[in-house]
Amino acid sequence: MSRVGKLPVAIPAGVEVSLTAAEIGIKGTGGSLAVAQNALVKVSNESGALRFVPVDDSREANAMSGTLRQLVNNMVTGVTKGFERKLNLIGVGYKAQAQGDKLNLAVGFSHPVSKQMPAGVTVATPAPTEIIIKGADRQRVGQVAAEIRAIRPPEPYKGKGIRYSDEKVVIKETKKK
Repeated sequence: MSRVGKLPVAIPAGVEVSLTAAEIGIKGTGGSLAVAQNALVKVSNESGALRFVPVDDSREANAMSGTLRQLVNNMVTGVTKGFERKLNLIGVGYKAQAQGDKLNLAVGFSHPVSKQMPAGVTVATPAPTEIIIKGADRQRVGQVAAEIRAIRPPEPYKGKGIRYSDEKVVIKETKKK
C-alpha cells in the first residue's frame, strides 16, 4: 500500500466533510472544495479522520489511494489556512498593482498587461515589485502564479522578469570576443 495513502487525514474542528458516491466535499472557513471520488479507492470517515484504502491490490489502486489522500489533505489545509505564492518583479520600471480582482503589470512592454483573477483566488501587492497570490485551492493558486510568471519569465543574462520569491535564476556569462 502507498506510504502516503496509509496516513489518515485528520479533520480539524470547524471543517465539514461530505462523502457521496460521486465526490468528497470539504467545507470550512476558507471556502468549500470538492474532488471526484475514484472507483479504485474506498474512503471512510472514522472518528474525525478520513482513511483511504485501495479496493484491490492493483498498482493503479495503490497509486490512486495516495493521490486522492493528498488531494483531500490539500483541500483540508486550503479551507483552514489557505495557500499563497509570492512573486517578485526584477527590472527597472517593472511594477504591479492590484485593483480588486485584477492585476495590472508594467513589465517592459509598450502596453500595460492586465490579468483577471479567477474565482477563489485573491491577489495583493504590498510593494510595487511584490505580488502575493492567495486562495484555498492549491492547484488554482499555483496555476495563476505560473500564468503571471509566464507573462515575463526571468531572462538568463540580467535576470529581469517575474520570478517566484524562492526561485534562483542562474545568470549566464555574456559572449566574449
